[in-house]
Formats: sequence, C-alpha cells, structure tokens
Amino acid sequence: MEIKEYIREFTTRDIIKTRNPSVVTIGGGTGMSRILTGIKNYTNRITAIVTVGDDGGSSGRLREETGILPPGDIRNCIVALADDEAIMKRLFNYRFDTGELKGHSFGNLFLAAMNGISLDFFDAVKKTSEVLHIKGRVLPVTLDEMNLKAVLKNGTIVSGESQIPEAAIREESPIESIFLEDVQNLKPLEETIDAIINAQILIIGPGSLYTSLIPNLLIPGIMDAIQVSNAKKYYIANLMTQPGETDGFTQVDHIQAIEKQLGLDEPLFDVIIQNTGKLSGPLEKKYQKYGQEAIPPVDRFEGATILSGDLISIEKLNIRHDADMVARLLFTDYLKGTRK
Repeated sequence: MEIKEYIREFTTRDIIKTRNPSVVTIGGGTGMSRILTGIKNYTNRITAIVTVGDDGGSSGRLREETGILPPGDIRNCIVALADDEAIMKRLFNYRFDTGELKGHSFGNLFLAAMNGISLDFFDAVKKTSEVLHIKGRVLPVTLDEMNLKAVLKNGTIVSGESQIPEAAIREESPIESIFLEDVQNLKPLEETIDAIINAQILIIGPGSLYTSLIPNLLIPGIMDAIQVSNAKKYYIANLMTQPGETDGFTQVDHIQAIEKQLGLDEPLFDVIIQNTGKLSGPLEKKYQKYGQEAIPPVDRFEGATILSGDLISIEKLNIRHDADMVARLLFTDYLKGTRK
C-alpha cells in the first residue's frame, strides 16, 4: 500500500494520540540514528539498543587502545535523540584532522572520558545521555566484548566487523553467515531484555544487514525476548545495497537472510516499510560508482503487511531516509491497529 493513500486521513495530532507508545529500535550505524530523529517527534518513550561490534575507525582505535566498547554507533544515537540535535551533531561528530587525535570524533572521546569516571560503559552512556537531555535512552546491546566473524561462501572465515565486507569484495565471495566469537559468554543488559519485552512497537533496521542488524539478534536472550514480546514488529528496509554485504539483494533477500541466520520457522516482522521512490540519473550514476544500487521492493511477503512509498531525502547529494515520513507512516499504522 502506498504512503499517500495510507496516511492521508490522519494528522500529526492523530498520531500523537497513540498515547506516547513505548518504542524499541534495534540496530546500529547511521541508518538507525537517522530514523530516531523522526520517531522522537511522536514519543519520548524510546529505547535504542545498539550494537557494540565496531572495530574500525575512531571507535576501533579507542577499543584497541583503551579497552572501551566502541562508542561510534552509541554516539550517533545519543546525538539523534538530543534536544538540540543540530548543535550536538556538529559538536559530537567533529573530527580532529591533525596531531595524535587525527581521525577521532569529539563525541567518541567524550564517551571515552566519561567511561573513565563512570562505573562502567553503561553508566557512561547514561551520564552522557543526561548531559545532552535526550528523549528516551540508548543502551549497548551487551557490555561484553563483541567480536564478529563471517563465513564467506568460499569457506573463508573473516574476523572483525570492518574486515568482513572488504574480504567479501576482495575474494569475490559473498557472505554465507555470521557468528559471534565466544557467544556463550555474551550477556545482554537486563534493561535491553525488559525494554524489548515491554515494547509496544519494535523496529529493526535500517542498517548494514550482516554487520549492524543481525549481530544484535545473535546475543543470547535477545531473540527470546523479541519472540515473547507482544510488540508490533516493524522492519524498515534499507534504501541501497551495500558492497560486500548485500550486492544484488532485493528486500526479500534481506528479510530472508535475517530469518535464515536466526533459524526462524515463522515470519519475524508484522510490517515491512520500504522505499519505492526513484533516484535521479545523476544520483544513480554516483552510487553506481561506489557499487551501490537502489534495492528492488517486495510486492508481498508471507505474514507481513507491506507499506511502500517515496522515503528518500536528498542531503548534499547523499541519499537518506525521510525520517519524518517513515515515523508518520509507522505511527499511523500503529494507530490504525489500536483502533481495531
């Protein structure tokens, strides 16, 4: 069903009448933080559960040098939920370009410093969230060291989140499956389990399929909580394929990869929100140079409602989700369900 047809009878006031529903998002990367900027306009009962498997860039350096859990995805979500998002985004995303701090973002260093004066990383995240007066809360999926590995179709095993897509491209062999090292020793935060079980709306995506989304679901206890939860479960589909992870994937391929990786017999999602907007010729050529293409939408998927529309926002010649449109569509769908 197309967006305009679906939401035309509803206003923002109608959506807010959902009575501040409890929303849980699970993922990581810039995709999820983008969606949070839209969701926070309709509820402040938000819990963002974020992966801590990053081992590249500034986060990876801090992880290796200080032992802190990678702060990058956590930082992005905190900034997205901040009261003054514009200023905080500029400050926390500022990257030093000279000296020993070159490549580090201020936000990552802030979280590292806060970690040094806190009980643990979770306490550091809470204190940072308080400083920025965020709507809702941000939780690392685990406080244990999370090391991601992948098995490529040619049998090669690759270690490290940042190395997986590169290896798949280098060896011209797609990802067959992923797993977490010493997974039996990983424990989710109790707060993440409670949030999932008590959620009214549960959102997975958008984000890197194998390196941001699925890893969270492999932490022991997370999928059990999702299956127990009575929340309405939404999958927000990616806009573009990702080199080394989802080359040539359709939306069906994305969803089936999640269900296959988790060994699910029943559909996971109640609703799939996907983009059917088209890219302009110049934008399409730009992304093709980076090995990316728009993901073909799905016409139907067993057990799920499909909501489709133009969800593209273009900022500085980059494609992003239209966060407010996604949020309006999601809350409109939820509101219609509560009226039945």
